[in-house]
Amino acid sequence: MKLVLAALTTLILSPVMSMAQDVEMGTNLYDQHCAVCHGAEARGDGPLAPALILQPPSLRELAKRHDGFPTVRVVMRIDGSDPLVSHGSPMPIYGPFFEEKDAILKSESGQPIMTSKPIADLVAYLKHIQE
Repeated sequence: MKLVLAALTTLILSPVMSMAQDVEMGTNLYDQHCAVCHGAEARGDGPLAPALILQPPSLRELAKRHDGFPTVRVVMRIDGSDPLVSHGSPMPIYGPFFEEKDAILKSESGQPIMTSKPIADLVAYLKHIQE
């Protein structure tokens, strides 16, 4: 019975799990939604950065600052489940903009995280640019 349940779970989730993260799509999403604050090179120097109370950090050093890439934290910041007050109000919550097919990412601990495909692509881009 356990083998049957495992097989069914694999069949059901395999289309979702097989969706590879797309760094190029993540780059396009970043340029469109994030660069205005975080900068074209993700160094925290976007054109709106001077107007923010808290300056955006360099997104190129996330792994260095957190002793490994903080996948869960990044997903939660983007989808708004971990809000950040940066300019008198929370960071824009992009979760609703990025709703699409579900995707599963692996957290730092190896646990699955359910998110959307666009957020998974943004995470792929951010992982790709780590220094």
